[in-house]
This record gives sequence, structure tokens and C-alpha cells, in this order.
Amino acid sequence: MQNQVIAIDNITKFYHVGTETVKALQGVSISINRGEYVAIMGPSGSGKSTLMNMIGALDTPTGGQYVLNGTDVSRLSDDSLAEIRNKEIGFVFQTFNLLPRYTALENAMLPLIYAGFPKSERIKLGEEVMEKVGLTDRMQHKPNEMSGGQRQRVAVARALVNKPSIILADEPTGNLDSKTSVDIMRLFDEIHKAGNTIIVVTHEEDIAQHAHRIIRLRDGLVETDTINESIETIA
Repeated sequence: MQNQVIAIDNITKFYHVGTETVKALQGVSISINRGEYVAIMGPSGSGKSTLMNMIGALDTPTGGQYVLNGTDVSRLSDDSLAEIRNKEIGFVFQTFNLLPRYTALENAMLPLIYAGFPKSERIKLGEEVMEKVGLTDRMQHKPNEMSGGQRQRVAVARALVNKPSIILADEPTGNLDSKTSVDIMRLFDEIHKAGNTIIVVTHEEDIAQHAHRIIRLRDGLVETDTINESIETIA
């Protein structure tokens, strides 16, 4: 399917802890199309973090198949996974993960350095995404000179700069106060309207309600996969 950006078929992930086998994912199948806005939810131990690691090509499955934008990433080497991550996935983490000695603009440009873009193009694309997240006047500030919300906006800019297939956000408002959380989720809404595919992993119901589709996991399985009717009626 040409419009399909993620195809996960019967993915399992088992960990061995001493003599015990932990079945984190027990046969998960989901597909996500280009331009969708999806929230993945579930209680602690449901498998949502493991699934996020699979989608983000941070880990490989024990069994099953994962095709990302036409590439089967289920059995790739670590080097190939790193290349796929940088090219196809923009990450937004709860803890921002910014480099303290770099300016906001330099942090936003990091994926382009790994991808081998020339400096002039890195600066041009970096400035474009900083403008997109509303931080034109903060480009030369370092992370410790910025608020939590501004730092998360830099993280969003960094996720966007490589024009990846998907934006993968892990508890993106977990370290923010409620007002700043609202601002960041409004930014995700704008990014989605611009055509980006967004996957948010969260345990917070109000954050998940921004998504157009909500996948709930329990005990390593998909419990429900539903369209968010409240969004549909607004749209």
C-alpha cells in the first residue's frame, strides 16, 4: 500500500531476565498511513515503551515483521538501524535530550550533520524549522537559557529538520507544566495539519485526545484501536 508508512505484522519481543522470560509484546499487528496522528497508550507493563522502541528502530523484534516506509527493518544490523533512524524518524523525548554546549540552532541541525548535509544547507534548514516552532529569536540561546517549553520546541525542530517519515514523541509533555503542555500539543496539531505523520506514546488521556486515532495496549497485545470520534466531529 503506497500510503502506508508503517506496517507491523505479528511482532513479538521476549526478554530473558534470569531464568524468567518476559513477553513484552505477544503478537502486535498495526498499520499506520502517511499523515495519520496516532496515540499509543497503556498502563505500565503494557508493552507501549517496547513498541515505541520497535517503531523507532531502537530495538529489533524477537519475531514478526516491521516495514517502515518500504524497508523491512526487522532484521537490520545496528549500523543500518542507525541510518534508518536518522533518515526516517524524528524523535521527541520527555527529557528533551539537547546538548548543553550547543545553541538551539546547532541542536536543531544535529541530524543534518549525521546525514552529511553541507554547512550552508544545514543552517538554512535549521533556521526554517526554528521559525516553524516559533523560536526565531532564540536560535543563539543555549538550553540552560531557555524555558522547558522552549527546549521542547527545539527538540521538535530537531525532529522535523530531516523531513522524516514519522515524528515519534515519547511522553512529550511529561516534564512540562499544564499550560506549557497545552502549547506543545498545539504545536503538534499544527505540524500534523502541515502533513506530518505523528505517533505519540503517552499515559495521559488528555494528551492522547489530540490524536485522531488511539491504540491501547494491555499485556503486550493491542486491546483497542479506535478512531477518536471527538476529533472527527470537530474536523
